[in-house]
Amino acid sequence: MVPASDVVPKFFVASTYCSLPVHIVFATKDRRPLIDAEWRDDLFHYLGGTARKLEATTFGVGGTADHVHMLIGLKTTHSVADLMREIKKSSSIWALTKRADFAWQTGYGAFGIRASEIPVTLNYIHRQEEHHRTISSADELRKLLAEFEFVYNEEYFD
Repeated sequence: MVPASDVVPKFFVASTYCSLPVHIVFATKDRRPLIDAEWRDDLFHYLGGTARKLEATTFGVGGTADHVHMLIGLKTTHSVADLMREIKKSSSIWALTKRADFAWQTGYGAFGIRASEIPVTLNYIHRQEEHHRTISSADELRKLLAEFEFVYNEEYFD
């Protein structure tokens, strides 16, 4: 075996290193319970598959009848806005085949996390049904916004 010092040049080799896990939260229109339990898991699989088709890494998807959490890994070429527009558009079309009045609320929350927080965030995402026995999705979002020090307009929660 050749020692690494004999193989690696003595100058810096430029490269791009990217770790962009993002916890994304978005709700149904008016936070109505539009995601029926009968097809909820199928929707989560569809959302994850859509993200993968857009070349994002899907770590996990979960939620309840009125909102979704996704944990995805972004590439350097991704725009969160473009990715979310495509995910919501595609999934709206799919969900309309299940429920004629389905629609997503405008906007979303996107929260960057550290790679070391992925397991904890995934556990949180997969326990949404249990979690929302004690807190509404609107209050949960307020809590996330406060944790990440966002200033927000309360009128968007009406």
